Amino acid sequence: MPVVYARIPEDRVGVLIGPAGRTRRAVAEATHTTVEVDAEEGEVTVSGPDTDPISVLKARDIVLAIGRGFSPARAMRLLKDNTFLGIVDIKLATGHREKAALRRIRARVIGTAGRARARIEELSGCSMSVYGSTVALIGEEDQLERATRAVELLLRGSEHATVFHLLARLRRDAAVEEATSDGDGSAEPD
Repeated sequence: MPVVYARIPEDRVGVLIGPAGRTRRAVAEATHTTVEVDAEEGEVTVSGPDTDPISVLKARDIVLAIGRGFSPARAMRLLKDNTFLGIVDIKLATGHREKAALRRIRARVIGTAGRARARIEELSGCSMSVYGSTVALIGEEDQLERATRAVELLLRGSEHATVFHLLARLRRDAAVEEATSDGDGSAEPD
């Protein structure tokens, strides 16, 4: 029986458990696993059948996403195939460790009234959460690549407009690439 462990912040344990344990049960049922939560320590144990180790990893990622600030509904996006969780550590990306700098950089990624975060989500297709000293992203592989690149550029001080233009261009390029790969490469006669 595969078993994995995760630790989430104590202030997110209640969100993971949910009212009367509903969220924890929903994660366990959706992934066909057992999810046990130590509410005092923030430690979570996920176990599942030997026949489906991927479901254990999906459950763990959902738990980690909730721990990084996602709502349970948004974290459940990880149930889809080819959808992954990515986490960018603001401290590692910037080298800043003091609280004032961390607050300023977090505010830069979120933007006024959350507009920068919303724009990154819109242009990349990822869901995004800024919590503590991390930026968590949920999306497909190509979406994660685009969003991670955008977040890292903002963390390094790039202008918002420059980052948004880059994301728009990357999204257009991906759409063109997808449209050309959908065909078999041959043109049909008129």
